[in-house]
Amino acid sequence: MSPNFRIALRFLTAKKRSMVMSLSCIILGVGLFVVTQATTRGFEGFFIKTILGTDGAMRVEDKRQSTIQSVSTVGYGAPFEVQAQSGKYIEGIDYPGELMRTLLTFPNVAAASEVLHGSNVTIRSSFKDDTVQVFGINLDDQLRVSDLGNQISEGSIYDFRTAPDGALIGRMMADRQHLSVGDTFQLEANGQTRVFRVSAIYETGVEDIDKVRLYLKMEQARSLLQKPTGASYLQVSLHDKDRAHADSSPWMEDILDHRVAAWQDREKEWLGVFRALRVSTGITVCVFTLIAGLAMFNTLAMIVMEKTKEIAILRSMGYTRRDISSIFLWQAVIVLAFGSIGGCLLGIAGTYAVSQVPLPIHTIFKTDKFIVTWNPWHYAEAVAISIAMVMVASLIPSRRAARLEPGDIIRGTAQ
Repeated sequence: MSPNFRIALRFLTAKKRSMVMSLSCIILGVGLFVVTQATTRGFEGFFIKTILGTDGAMRVEDKRQSTIQSVSTVGYGAPFEVQAQSGKYIEGIDYPGELMRTLLTFPNVAAASEVLHGSNVTIRSSFKDDTVQVFGINLDDQLRVSDLGNQISEGSIYDFRTAPDGALIGRMMADRQHLSVGDTFQLEANGQTRVFRVSAIYETGVEDIDKVRLYLKMEQARSLLQKPTGASYLQVSLHDKDRAHADSSPWMEDILDHRVAAWQDREKEWLGVFRALRVSTGITVCVFTLIAGLAMFNTLAMIVMEKTKEIAILRSMGYTRRDISSIFLWQAVIVLAFGSIGGCLLGIAGTYAVSQVPLPIHTIFKTDKFIVTWNPWHYAEAVAISIAMVMVASLIPSRRAARLEPGDIIRGTAQ
């Protein structure tokens, strides 16, 4: 143990109450920062998982059509020049099979599934009529790009695969129509009516999906919607979901000649809400660390005023200005070390406790308790913020102590 460190410990015990206040604020700041980031990140991650499991990491839709921008004459041998721009899109995909084969050649693409979408379809049960949206799928492909298989709450996905008139309906749709597994209902679209049977009931937790989305096998959807060819869009899963935005535009669009929408673009509003919530809670919690820094500044300033004679003795014994400054910085380091360890332990305990709190949510996703994420970077960020604030607050008193001269202290003229 170095002499500077031992002296710092002696000085530290002279202001126990002040140091305990600084220590408490650091512990609270670090612990609460970890807990708030764990919850906000947890809900954001769960939301992203739900969206990816339902609508995929990427969508390929709408064929791009070049439009003429300008026509101008040029020199001899070239009577005119045509400049084109890609400013128009035609809804739907004409040749989904060929587009899927091209799409699967991209290294980050894991799987793809064609989807045929039909809106304004009427569902009729013995209870009521309502408007739903029909999604025609190839089951094996859809299971590879979504969590549909894990979202089944009643019934069997096998029954949907084998039944010629099977359908998958959402939990809210089933409740609204008073339908159970095995019940029959009618779908009306384009002037024709077909009878289907509920093979299974799925539940994503997203209200807007579970209330209106109904899955049929592709051939049944084509017959009902009278669309014998083509698809509405391709749903795509990726090996690395975070690269969806970078992969989608512009080079993938240029190769596929279709609009490519990444999940970051589709859910930009909700992701912005989560980001703002994470930043605002982080700023609020940092107030505790700021208070700790101010308390440390006040404590060290008082120690400098009360220990001027001791500082004069140390300077007379040969201690340099750097030694004196390091003594006071050591005090901040000691408080920071214990505060960071205590704060991390509080963060672990608080995060676990919050994760057990019941919190039923059935809106943008479904959960029955707080969702948290265990990320070591949350602890690193909290400790780094504490170090920055406390050490900056400690620099001024330590530099003031280092500037004190023994002669000035004896004469009583030290500033």
